[in-house]
Amino acid sequence: MIIATFNVNSIRQRIEHLTRWLAARAPDIVCLQELKCQDEAFPRAEIEALGYNVATHGQKTFNGVAILSKFPIEVEHRGIPGFEDEQARYIEAVASLPGKDGAPGEALRVCGVYFPNGNPAPGPKYDYKLAFMAALTEHARGLLALEEKLVIAGDYNIIPDSRDAKFPELWAADALALPESRAALKRLENLGFTDAFRATTDAGGHYSFWDYQAGAWQRNNGIRIDHLLLSPRAVETLVEVGIDKEMRAEEKPSDHVPVWCRLT
Repeated sequence: MIIATFNVNSIRQRIEHLTRWLAARAPDIVCLQELKCQDEAFPRAEIEALGYNVATHGQKTFNGVAILSKFPIEVEHRGIPGFEDEQARYIEAVASLPGKDGAPGEALRVCGVYFPNGNPAPGPKYDYKLAFMAALTEHARGLLALEEKLVIAGDYNIIPDSRDAKFPELWAADALALPESRAALKRLENLGFTDAFRATTDAGGHYSFWDYQAGAWQRNNGIRIDHLLLSPRAVETLVEVGIDKEMRAEEKPSDHVPVWCRLT
């Protein structure tokens, strides 16, 4: 089973990129970010034609998240419970996995997230970023108590450490790499989550985002900000993790690329 996250940076502009990738990689569950459209404008038919169930939490022009699943899914939350938020940045659903010989399988809970950028920092936007993370951490604490397979997948807008940036010094004063941001991510992980990518390698030089400016892609001036956090029940079934970097070289691509993990 492959679970992926992909910030498409406008679903309507990148629908062909997305459907090509879905057909080639064949992920079972995908969390999308930055839909930049309301629910009724989401290109549902093109994705359903590839065998996916679709759940969206859209917003006009900005933000927006979705979950695509080859398994039946039931949406439990649009927005973090108890956190008042006008921005569409969180969606949570439970997928019903198939069992052996036609019997019902176990459930997999998937949370799709799009963390606030937080710049300029300090300021109201950074305060919102930290408040969003605190609310998610508190909610995730309760989810872990369910002892399910759980994946929190998305664009976290956080560079975990210096290995995750080509030029870490350029990000030292940015909200994506401030000590408070990294500490907030660590508090979430310390509840009992594992960064799927770091469970497979300690190496630097692996990125999921390259800015459109200043030839960042051509210089490989990237950062790793798209993450899959796995609960203990999920990480014990982790097989491999991948970053589909080649998509950044396509014509008119998203500035992010898909990150995925394979679970048994």
